[in-house]
Amino acid sequence: MNPKILIIGACGQIGTELTQKLRKIYGTENVIASDIRKLNTDVVNSGPFEVINALDFNQIEHLVEVHKITDVYLMAALLSATAEKNPAFAWDLNMNSLFHVLNLAKAKKIQKIFWPSSIAVFGPTTPKENTPQYTIMEPSTVYGISKQAGERWCEYYHNIYGVDVRSIRYPGLISWSTPPGGGTTDYAVDIFYKAIADKKYECFLSSETKMPMMYMDDAIDATISVMQAPAEQIKIHSSYNLAAMSFTPTEIAAEIKKHIPDFEITYNPDFRQKIADSWPASIDDSSAREDWNWNHKFDLESMTKDMLEHLA
Repeated sequence: MNPKILIIGACGQIGTELTQKLRKIYGTENVIASDIRKLNTDVVNSGPFEVINALDFNQIEHLVEVHKITDVYLMAALLSATAEKNPAFAWDLNMNSLFHVLNLAKAKKIQKIFWPSSIAVFGPTTPKENTPQYTIMEPSTVYGISKQAGERWCEYYHNIYGVDVRSIRYPGLISWSTPPGGGTTDYAVDIFYKAIADKKYECFLSSETKMPMMYMDDAIDATISVMQAPAEQIKIHSSYNLAAMSFTPTEIAAEIKKHIPDFEITYNPDFRQKIADSWPASIDDSSAREDWNWNHKFDLESMTKDMLEHLA
């Protein structure tokens, strides 16, 4: 039997593509997209859509009951750079939306939850290269603190109440279909737009800032894979490390130059540099690969080619 899916935050960077993919797999009528406002987008126009405030428990509960929802993908969040400008609201949104969904599962009103974590859970004291699944986690951003706390609550609700909640720690995500959404890794999206439009880009990070990244196609595949895996294969109920590639602004610029020879990059690091410096350079995701057969398809070369083709 097909699950009945509710996506909260369906108009965001990940939600947009996740909604389309889930509708292809499970049927348009079985995937209810929702967000805080109704935009004129494919997500809104291509299937069932509801306006919902992720902070309103009664609204979420009502949608779950009306649509007989089994699975919730909670994608609503304030991202790293945006969250630093409004810490109290970021904490409120990132934490309370999670509690609402966890409590619905605790009450047996839904069966399964996907909740995204992030490499932001790591901090300056975390080993930077090949960051292990289990390691020091002392996040230094509001976003990271909320994700770290969220991981602990997911694990708690699983251990104490038997809630089936699944999570992955996204690295920086790169997509051609939605513009950047206020994250520190967003330079790696913006650089493609500017390369095509202006043939130049001023980067808000320094040239050798190496961070873990992933093409959106791989991130969507991982998200759906972890939800489709049999429950016994999910051995980590906080959040799985996830990786595909790591690169610096210098390296991505060099790859773009292969396609756009007169492209130029300059550097003007801002407040996001400090955030980037606190995050890992590369990630060990062997647990995800062993437990539910995670495997990425895109590297820097194939991603750059695909991005430029789509944006052009």
